[in-house]
Amino acid sequence: MSEVRFRKPQAEDGARIWELVRQSRVLDVNSIYCYIMLCRYFAETCVIAEKEGELTGFVTSCPVPGSRDTLFVWQIGVAESERGQGVGRRLLEELLKRESCRDIRYLETTISPSNGPSRALFARLTDSLETKMVEAGGFPAQMFPGEEHEEEKLYRIGPIATTILKS
Repeated sequence: MSEVRFRKPQAEDGARIWELVRQSRVLDVNSIYCYIMLCRYFAETCVIAEKEGELTGFVTSCPVPGSRDTLFVWQIGVAESERGQGVGRRLLEELLKRESCRDIRYLETTISPSNGPSRALFARLTDSLETKMVEAGGFPAQMFPGEEHEEEKLYRIGPIATTILKS
């Protein structure tokens, strides 16, 4: 059984991430260009997971403007074949261990009410970081034009102790 390997993405990984998002049938599919830009300009705060050269997961995030200690986790996805094996939590832990995230004390993310697996993932991460997760507003469904879109509740996790991340 081969190991999952984690690394910073490159622009060329954008299309692979887009395909994994499309295949998930649960994540919002954004343009390929969006994923290419995330991989190029936010590689320090994005992680991909590979197994035998195949993309098995990713996390995209970016610093919250005006807040040096907060990172917004935009999307996280794990290939169906790897779900339930801790890849999602390991992606987030790998991200938080990076030098570029040394000042991060809080994670923020939005999760729709029907996305139980995502809430469970962030709850497990919160437990492993020995901190708390609080709901802090979000985006109501009416903000999303076109097709029906659920509200997105904003969750804030922290404070994150640096000693936990170094172990």
